[in-house]
Amino acid sequence: MTKVVIFGNSGSGKSTLAKDLALRGKLAHLDLDTIAWKPVHPPERMSVSESSIFINDFLNDNNNWVIEGCYSDLLEMVIPRADEVIFLNLPISSCIANARSRPWEPHKYESKEAQDANLDMLIDWISHYNSRTDTFSKTAHEKLFDKFHGNKTMYVSNEHRT
Repeated sequence: MTKVVIFGNSGSGKSTLAKDLALRGKLAHLDLDTIAWKPVHPPERMSVSESSIFINDFLNDNNNWVIEGCYSDLLEMVIPRADEVIFLNLPISSCIANARSRPWEPHKYESKEAQDANLDMLIDWISHYNSRTDTFSKTAHEKLFDKFHGNKTMYVSNEHRT
């Protein structure tokens, strides 16, 4: 069985890597963005207990998977069941460049225009990765990575892409 968890800053390439691994390994793919937020505007985070229902359903329905996101509080639920973790620990400048060039994500935004309207806020948020202390922070991700005792890899660039 293959069970991979990918985490890092927004714009680090989590979704791209997860989609590639899912395709090559025939793995079920869960983007935590799809289960972390209520479908309201302005965005409002779902409670961890609400999100955990979706996570448990996904884990129960799939033996081989890749799960990706920046939510340490949610990732803590799945890492004990993972075979491997990948921490995309890219420089902030690379994450910002990736965010600027990201294709439309229809599972997150109703249009490319709606996605682009959020770009300035996203870039500001990305830029505070190293100084934040929340569940989305570099500090929280480093703790997840350090705590995992299985197969783990840290990438500091997107050069791992094939």
